[in-house]
Amino acid sequence: MSQIIALTNQKGGVGKTTSAVNLAASLATLDRRVLLVDLDPQGHASMGSGIDKYALGKSVLDVLLGEATAAEAIVKKLAVKYDVLPGNGDLTAAEVELLDRDKSESCLTTALASVANEYDVVLIDCPPSLNMLTVNALAASDSVLIPLQCEFYALEGLSALLDTVEQIKQNVNPDLAIAGILRTMYDKRTSLTREIDKQLRDYFGEILLKTTIPRNVKVAEAPSHGLPVTQYARFSRGSQAYRVLAKEMIRRLSL
Repeated sequence: MSQIIALTNQKGGVGKTTSAVNLAASLATLDRRVLLVDLDPQGHASMGSGIDKYALGKSVLDVLLGEATAAEAIVKKLAVKYDVLPGNGDLTAAEVELLDRDKSESCLTTALASVANEYDVVLIDCPPSLNMLTVNALAASDSVLIPLQCEFYALEGLSALLDTVEQIKQNVNPDLAIAGILRTMYDKRTSLTREIDKQLRDYFGEILLKTTIPRNVKVAEAPSHGLPVTQYARFSRGSQAYRVLAKEMIRRLSL
């Protein structure tokens, strides 16, 4: 049975999409069948996987609205070794479109039901906001992975996200769990990072993943080449960190 994991944080710029792409690639190199769902209107997960977001025949929006099946929209046989259910700016229309539908929070759950068991892991890259798309992702998921930059504002927004997860558990998806909090753009040389790190350890304990993702220029360069850093610069510090993350997630979630 597949595990569906939503990567979400309402604050942008925390490495959410980068982590979704590189975790997908790292899990695929460890012989896991992986589907990456690009639920962010920016379409960066699609682009970072080598897909032209401006030339999609069918996208995740068509699937959410019932105008295509997931199988019809999924792009396979990619160089990145995982499959992608791509998205683009058309998803901005989803907020209004979904509100008019019965059980609007369950559209993604329904859409993925027919293909989820073809994969060991389904990763959902959520938009950087707590909107109807994010609600759909949380409703469809078994767990939530929260990328978090070690800075004050990111830490402040974490409580709001955890409140949202709790509301989804109470009202829509009672089995939703926290897969972990992932520290990204991590630089232990700075006093702020060390201070935030201590707060996270003291408050969250085992929820905090052991793996940290360092600041690394190769991670930033890779998307412009349409590749995860694990292929673009496989021996870089960033690439090695994501491979360690994949192994930790496999152990933690029995993937």
